Amino acid sequence: MARTKEFDPDAALQAALELFWRRGYEATSMADLVEGLGIGRASIYATFGSKHELYLRALERYAEQVDPGLLAELSQPGPVLPAVRALVRRYAAQSAGEGRERGCFVTNTAVELAPHDPSAARRVAASLGHLETVLTAALVRAEAQGELPVGREPRALARLLLVLLQGMRVMGKTADGAARVGDAAEQALTLLERD
Repeated sequence: MARTKEFDPDAALQAALELFWRRGYEATSMADLVEGLGIGRASIYATFGSKHELYLRALERYAEQVDPGLLAELSQPGPVLPAVRALVRRYAAQSAGEGRERGCFVTNTAVELAPHDPSAARRVAASLGHLETVLTAALVRAEAQGELPVGREPRALARLLLVLLQGMRVMGKTADGAARVGDAAEQALTLLERD
């Protein structure tokens, strides 16, 4: 007869997400995972496979938790640009505020693992591609509603904002990044203003 799990795999995955997000992949040992998840090494392997597989599942969980809120905000009927501005300012505030050292789990993965880990790179590309698609769709709507300045290309603007958002997450991790993040966000938002 198979033994039943004596822990909640969902809670363990969430704990792994928090640990990897805070420390990164390389700096998180199996001993850290055993302690942080409160379960034995054998249970981790039996439930999640390798440390790498657990990390990738945590990364997927992060995207599942973060992306729906973004979609909802940018998909609301009515004027689009106020939602885009609010999103950029929220990213700036989070990137400069308490807990900024953690950054964005996807961005952290892009920097730490994506250059040499194809599985991580695919997940990062999917997450960033999704964000670009959402931003592009919102800006296409803004263009159709006459909100964008003439001559602004929605996809190019979406890519600029994507790079800005991810760059703010990286800069926010630095000691003097907070002021830079706010200034960069406000300057980028001027591109959305009509002449």
